Amino acid sequence: MTPEVVIHSSPDLLAATTAARLVTKLVDIQSSGRIPAIALTGGGVGIKVLSDLNASPARDAVDWSRVEILWGDERFVPSMDGDRNELQARRALLDHVRVDPARVHAMAASDREFGSDVEAAAAAYADLVDGRDGLDLVMLGMGDEGHVASIFPESPAVYDTRPVVAVRNCPKPPPTRISLTLPTIRRASEVWIITAAASKAGAVAMALGGAGEVAVPAAGATGRSRTLWLLDRQSASALPAGISRSPVS
Repeated sequence: MTPEVVIHSSPDLLAATTAARLVTKLVDIQSSGRIPAIALTGGGVGIKVLSDLNASPARDAVDWSRVEILWGDERFVPSMDGDRNELQARRALLDHVRVDPARVHAMAASDREFGSDVEAAAAAYADLVDGRDGLDLVMLGMGDEGHVASIFPESPAVYDTRPVVAVRNCPKPPPTRISLTLPTIRRASEVWIITAAASKAGAVAMALGGAGEVAVPAAGATGRSRTLWLLDRQSASALPAGISRSPVS
């Protein structure tokens, strides 16, 4: 599956357009009679997408009580820690729409049912994920060195074939996390990699230019039917000339 590349003129436009794209995706799936299952991402752009969606009148076109919400990764910290992707997502969007709590599947916090046992927390999420026939959509950010979710270059997680893995000693704080693995990400129908800033340009170029997933995990984050790279102009600035892309918006 050849990745699609869409370039936006600014991070703000990237976030706003991705929010609109997400509404369309959810409405299309619900119109077919299915309940969409999506994995959210954290990070500056990922949370801005949710905030923009919350501010949009199109938000209410989605029946949020009929959306299964998961996460691509999570920081294994206490439940009210500001680093939690779940907490940020709730504040940006989920607390403002009528979600069904039974369909919001947060990864465990370090002060909840598994205590400090991150391995048990990861195994429980693996049971949840493995019982599904792939997600409809996994949304991912990307780090400067090409990590996605909490799968860092050359790390044990990049080789792991379990559905979900506990990640320790991350090079970026906090050091302990839970993450979907690349095989789980690749079971999704669609994968969107959403990233901005000049500091990402080298990794974007490597991932789309044929780098291996061990060196650049983003290169291994592909969807079964669609892989979509949503970039701003700066993060796309080093793309090789041969990479097909949509016009800048």
